[in-house]
Amino acid sequence: MTTPPHPLVARARRLATELLLPAAERVDQEGVPASHLEAVKRSGLLGVGAPVEYGGAAAPAAVLRETAEILAGACCSTWFVQTQHHTPVQTLMRGELPARERLLGPLSRGELLSGVAYAHLRAYPRVPVRVRREGDGWRFDGTVPWYTGWGLNDVMLLAGTTDADEVLFAFVDARDQPGLRASAPMRLAALTAARTVSLELDGLRVPDEAVALRTPYERWVPGDRAKTLNTSPAVFGIAEAALSLLDEETAAPLRTRLGDARRLAYALADHPAAHERAEERLAVRAQAYELLRAATTAAIVAGGGRTMALTSRAQRLAREGLFLLVQGQTAETRRAHLRALAGMPTGAGGASEE
Repeated sequence: MTTPPHPLVARARRLATELLLPAAERVDQEGVPASHLEAVKRSGLLGVGAPVEYGGAAAPAAVLRETAEILAGACCSTWFVQTQHHTPVQTLMRGELPARERLLGPLSRGELLSGVAYAHLRAYPRVPVRVRREGDGWRFDGTVPWYTGWGLNDVMLLAGTTDADEVLFAFVDARDQPGLRASAPMRLAALTAARTVSLELDGLRVPDEAVALRTPYERWVPGDRAKTLNTSPAVFGIAEAALSLLDEETAAPLRTRLGDARRLAYALADHPAAHERAEERLAVRAQAYELLRAATTAAIVAGGGRTMALTSRAQRLAREGLFLLVQGQTAETRRAHLRALAGMPTGAGGASEE
């Protein structure tokens, strides 16, 4: 007997099959529509790992990974906008009580969609966004180089560094306002549809009750580093989507290798000591990227000249694969990947930076 899939996995598959995949090439050229994200909100997928008492599903990590594979393989742009949401939920689960009680329920139930603006913290000791105490709140100044989902998200989790070398995360409305101005959406080689902008912060005021987390940088960075060492499920989702465009003779050996890499990657992700086996995690990450490259390249080759059309699914997947090479990249993961491409041991370095 086979075990039925988790209800959220079944919903993700239905969403992918009925909505995301049929529209993916159009979305790639025109942008993620609000209707896609409303469907994601209604599905319950935004609360996949959130506590039940706040309206979430409290599903295991394996369910989050499987749903991510499904969504990314169907429409990477939609997946990328909604995947930002899970970090704010996780931050609130262990963060400050006022923000948690105000926002964790609406975020877990899919009533609000959140983006994130914190990757610039990895540039430390350079400080792109500075936070200072001002009155009964905080003042943000600086530049957020990348923010995804502008015009689609309801709120954002914004981070900066204090003069005491703390990181401070706070929730603000995802809209132009005094002290916050967004650039025009960037034109990118892939995922322009996800509406990525840069943000200029000039005296943005945030009240104390909006603060979700405040902790020394040195205490925060190990957890962030551990996340970047692991392989994104989107890599496997897009690779599988590319393999589905090939005949079985071509796809079978690649699918076997991809399955082996997935099992190892997820076993490492589930390892109880998240900071251990860094070199092995980096090696598996590089191997998964190589399989992604092989799968998307094979789809281009199999499709021939017609894959040069912007309406080609194979071309879209190949460009999305290129995007994943740099998504969540740190100096450490970059070095390891380059060493793997050069045929050298990946190694594992120290602190990461953007």
